[in-house]
Amino acid sequence: MLTVWAALAIALVVPIAAAAASPLLAWRDPVYIAAGFAGIAALGLQLVQPLLAGGYLPGFSAYRGRRLHRWIGAVLVLAVVIHVAGLWLTSPPDVVDALQFASPTPFSNWGVIAMWAVFAVALLALLRRRLRISPRVWRIGHLTLALVIVLGSIVHAVLIEGTMETLSKVALCALVLVGTAKVVADLWGRAKRSASP
Repeated sequence: MLTVWAALAIALVVPIAAAAASPLLAWRDPVYIAAGFAGIAALGLQLVQPLLAGGYLPGFSAYRGRRLHRWIGAVLVLAVVIHVAGLWLTSPPDVVDALQFASPTPFSNWGVIAMWAVFAVALLALLRRRLRISPRVWRIGHLTLALVIVLGSIVHAVLIEGTMETLSKVALCALVLVGTAKVVADLWGRAKRSASP
């Protein structure tokens, strides 16, 4: 139990600590730095989310895991908003270009795609009961958007040459990808087994 939590803590803390030690921070203003670290936090939360959804974090019942998954999802949305808002405050033209998919930097497009997918899954979660979305449709929509978020975020992060240290960044991205793929495969397997006669 402690081993799992220790491994998760290392996976989340090391990239943040490595970024905090980056010499590039010396030339950045506080708003830009906050925006960057909100982006790193958002990437880290994408490792926690599938582990909660799949029930892989010890000490949590399925019910508590799902509730925490919702709360972490809300924090993820907030982190994305802080990330984008901070970048907007420091360089509005760059953000406008990114939102219009007119940015000369390829990583911007992937970040915008991931951002809209984060907002879409949050909106879907808020309107799920009101729209009477069936569990099957919810599962397909949620998992599809989650994959878009993860893939978009990973490509976005890997393409950026910034304050994140390369090895810790790639390791975190790999963990997010493997964790998400494992949980998606398990959830699809459970759904197929429950649907079979």
